[in-house]
Amino acid sequence: MSDVQKAMALLITSFNKYSGKEGDKYTLSKGELKELLQNELSELLEKANDKSAIDRVFKDLDTNKDNNVDFGEFVNLVSCLTQMCHEYFVNKK
Repeated sequence: MSDVQKAMALLITSFNKYSGKEGDKYTLSKGELKELLQNELSELLEKANDKSAIDRVFKDLDTNKDNNVDFGEFVNLVSCLTQMCHEYFVNKK
């Protein structure tokens, strides 16, 4: 398995680890998203424990306003974080 395939599998596994704990197994509730951010991404996100920051992230991700974040919406967060990390490392060179 290539590194890219491993990264994609890790994203899917991480999403599935938290989705469905409070309801629909294909979406993240605000609580599930908060738990995922705190446990998996807190090193990248300074405000992973800030309730108002989590509320803003959830609102921004929930583009269809159904009070859940599906995998497609979650990928938008991952894409933004990846872009920020890429810019950081490019600028460090």
